[in-house]
Amino acid sequence: MKKHYFNRELSWIRFNRRVLEEAVNPDNPLLEQGKFLSICESNLDEFFMVRVGSLERDLTAGSKDRDIAGMTPNEQLTRIHMAVRKQVARQYEIYNQIYTPHLRAAGIYLLKTKELDNAQSDWAEEYFNKEVAPLLTPYAIDPRRPFPLLAPRCLHLAALLPPRNAGQPLRFALLPVPQNLDSVIALPEGDGRFRGILLEDLIIANAQKVFGCRPVICQPFRITRNQDFYYNDSNAQALIIEMRKNLKRRKFGRIVRLEIPEKFDNRLLLQLKKYLGVNARAIFYIPGPINLNFFMKQISGLEGFDDLRFPPYQPRVDECFKEDKSIFEVIKEKQNIFLHHPYDSFEPVLKLLDTAAEDPDVLAIKQTLYRVSGKSPVVAALERAARNGKQVTVLIEVRARFDEENNINWCTTLEKAGCHVIYGVPNYKCHSKITLIIRREGGTLSRYVHLGTGNYNDVTARLYTDMALLTADPVIGLDASAFFNNVTGFGDAQPMNKLVASPDDIRDRLFDLMHDEVKAAEDEEPCGIIMKANGLTDKKMINAIYRTADKGVPITLIVRGPCCLDLKGHPNIHVRSIVGRFLEHARVYCFTHRGEPVVYLSSADLMTRNLDKRVELMFPIEDLEISARIQQELRFELEDNMKAWELRKNGSYYRAEKKPPYMNAQEQDIRLADPLYSGTQEGDIQ
Repeated sequence: MKKHYFNRELSWIRFNRRVLEEAVNPDNPLLEQGKFLSICESNLDEFFMVRVGSLERDLTAGSKDRDIAGMTPNEQLTRIHMAVRKQVARQYEIYNQIYTPHLRAAGIYLLKTKELDNAQSDWAEEYFNKEVAPLLTPYAIDPRRPFPLLAPRCLHLAALLPPRNAGQPLRFALLPVPQNLDSVIALPEGDGRFRGILLEDLIIANAQKVFGCRPVICQPFRITRNQDFYYNDSNAQALIIEMRKNLKRRKFGRIVRLEIPEKFDNRLLLQLKKYLGVNARAIFYIPGPINLNFFMKQISGLEGFDDLRFPPYQPRVDECFKEDKSIFEVIKEKQNIFLHHPYDSFEPVLKLLDTAAEDPDVLAIKQTLYRVSGKSPVVAALERAARNGKQVTVLIEVRARFDEENNINWCTTLEKAGCHVIYGVPNYKCHSKITLIIRREGGTLSRYVHLGTGNYNDVTARLYTDMALLTADPVIGLDASAFFNNVTGFGDAQPMNKLVASPDDIRDRLFDLMHDEVKAAEDEEPCGIIMKANGLTDKKMINAIYRTADKGVPITLIVRGPCCLDLKGHPNIHVRSIVGRFLEHARVYCFTHRGEPVVYLSSADLMTRNLDKRVELMFPIEDLEISARIQQELRFELEDNMKAWELRKNGSYYRAEKKPPYMNAQEQDIRLADPLYSGTQEGDIQ
């Protein structure tokens, strides 16, 4: 049978459509719906910066290489732009026809300048004069003053001004919209519970004060630049220098998207095309405000509207952490402790690091960092540990996309504190999530390990679903030591017994486990596979899934994002995607194993970059109670009929049929974590 695959980029666009549809899902409170409009927007921004930017670079280089679906870069770009235009049309259909009317009904008014009454107009003008005008800097564009370098993803205003003298051409000017002001300016009086006007609309209404004359036309636009660059990462010593150069290059990246209002003046467009060098394919006409990120940044957090948001809940803290014992005693006693964020608090992880930093018996801490928060308590604990004389080794990945500058700065901070900082592994990004703490206990050395599927980020730990293990397992402890020696040294790789690492072994271990399921099927023993990941794009892995399913092994895939697998001709494969209140981020690989399930957690997705081009970890869950809890979570997600989408043979996703008994896996997990949670029952929100 001929194997078929879907294009990764088009599959990702389908994922973003699922995100967008949560903006009209009545199961989400009103202000939560607006967040999904913003998430869809920011997702598209990154998609153009990275995926479209990479394809544009390949096209410019003359590449005719074909992707997994057999498409050239040009063919992919053509299909991508068609699909994105449809998605943007749907996004603004929701905004204009559904969402803003619902906001008004709830007393939230996003007003145009022409809708302001006299009192509001007077207040807005005074606000402009005092708070906005001092921050504005107009740029005249003429032969004596070249076109400036425009910042990406920032709003700018383009204007045509009257000529100075009769018979001369119109003058062209630019005006950057300040980024350090709120995108929505709250008006103090008027109808409704909240009234606001967009900052760019306020500036346009007062543009005469900035330019010294009334513009003939003044309209907003926004550009997106290619942020995906090649760089030499084979020399770890020079990596920081290389990454700093890369950050500077991003300011000059080729423009891959120009967003303009639907009724944009053609004279302005001719000027922008002239100076920006964009082609028609890169121009997107937007039937509403350019950039809807203000819903996430402002509107969703409006005070006095708690009834329009998800009710809060209290993350669970296991009773063992509340005992009057040190966290090391707790882990030693229990051997293995499972954490399922955000339902389980991230505090035990922070407590472990804080305790290790102060404990005189702790001799060394080793940790990998990929993405951390802006004011990271994790980094603060590592700093204290180094200053307290611990041997602290931190492998911080300075190539983590869009976190490069943040991570470079953390490198400097940690080095100043006395930590031994490693910037990365040559040729491979280090995406593993592991902490090793070595402690002297009774004349011997004990090892404590934290392994996770998500980052050491206290902020995203409240927004992403991830799984982690705190363990005193001595074999895993020795494996953790071997892992750090492997990634920090340059000698022969030290073998590991329980931990499995890429780029060498994760793919092979998964293939072996899949082969075992085939053998079980042939022996008419219980068999089956459930894999949960953020993406499935690796051709070899997809082919292995095809082969395994075709040998009679039922396979269920829970893939949040892009999935290049084609279901046609493979009835034993089922694919679903869950898009809910939290970003599904855990990676779980579960094998029936003749009725004695084998469960692994991992930092790695089923993508070529994770299996071949990154340092990743996969770790077994051997504790039967923890294994059962993870399998229960997988059952919740397979039974979910509120937030789940199912892939059909035609390559499209459809919402799972909503029918009693209702199951929202994320809500179920919240209720298990917090029995006092006051959330509405599934299906009650209208």
